[in-house]
Amino acid sequence: MTLRIHGDHARFRAIVRGKVRENLRRFIVQGDLVAQHGKKSVSIPLNEIRLPKFRHAWEEQPQVGQGEGQEGDVMGQGPGEGGGQAGDQPGEHPLEVEMSLEELAQILGEELELPRIQPRGQKVMKSATGRFTGIRRTGPESLIHFKRTFKAALKRTISSGEYNPGDPLVVPVREDKRYRSRKEVLLPQSAAAIVYMMDVSGSMGDEQKEIVRMEAFWIDLWLRAHYKNLEIRYITHDADAREVDRETFFKSKESGGTLISSAYSLASDMIRKDYPVEDWNLYLFHFSDGDNWSEQDNNYCVEILREKLLPPANLFAYGQVKSAYGSGAFHSVLEKALPDTENLALSKIDSKEQVLDSIREFLGKGR
Repeated sequence: MTLRIHGDHARFRAIVRGKVRENLRRFIVQGDLVAQHGKKSVSIPLNEIRLPKFRHAWEEQPQVGQGEGQEGDVMGQGPGEGGGQAGDQPGEHPLEVEMSLEELAQILGEELELPRIQPRGQKVMKSATGRFTGIRRTGPESLIHFKRTFKAALKRTISSGEYNPGDPLVVPVREDKRYRSRKEVLLPQSAAAIVYMMDVSGSMGDEQKEIVRMEAFWIDLWLRAHYKNLEIRYITHDADAREVDRETFFKSKESGGTLISSAYSLASDMIRKDYPVEDWNLYLFHFSDGDNWSEQDNNYCVEILREKLLPPANLFAYGQVKSAYGSGAFHSVLEKALPDTENLALSKIDSKEQVLDSIREFLGKGR
């Protein structure tokens, strides 16, 4: 019976995976998964799947196999179909299933045909091994090491002159007890840092920020599937740049002009101070409507990219989000100034429907 349950569960999970993959674009556009995501799983509403259940037929209605009937008779419908008065019974709700973030990332990769990322830098970090290979003098009684405890007690008994070969009784005391412990070792682990930058000037409205929020969710999801150690930093800018927390990043709104170089300069300082290239895999994502203050600042941005941001970065991605005021020329500036740059990805995002295509353009290089 247990094996049958496991088989049924596996088939149900396969159906759920198929439905999620089939409706991935709709989930992204509606933003349901972004709003409901937790630390390790997401709750996914699936209207297309209904759990099977028994229905009792109306006794007064003719049913199949009950008496004589005429060709064309309708079987199994009860009275009161259609309108009627309000009832006190709950209606049907869409089925919600839990899915781990790892499984959701796998579906994203399969749907977009994203190549696996090959990490570059490795940061040496302390990690506890899964086996109890160490010994210490304190610990719970369940982890006591009997052999090492007896040896310590025997040494103490012999050295104190209490040991009697004719009556070799050895009784461990508290000081003799030894306990198994996990041993900490230094292991090289791939570490990554994401730096998100966003224009929060007056031309970037709530709809544009919602697009950025949705795209950031899926970018985080994919990179977490490749890196156990992931740090995320946020920079907002108008004519000036500042580091903020996640909530402020998606909610803040400023007025005034836009100076993109302020964000690039702050990101460059952040990388230089905190993320040495030999230890870290670096991902930078910048979102703007493309309007910059001047041609001079466009040229300065290209200079910072070429000399300070692109060399240490696994990937620099620029997403130009169309605003109610149209889109500027910064996408074209980067396209012309930095052609065929392997670790540069550019995308135009005119609406929520294009978020999935933008993610493919950003992550499709496998960097």
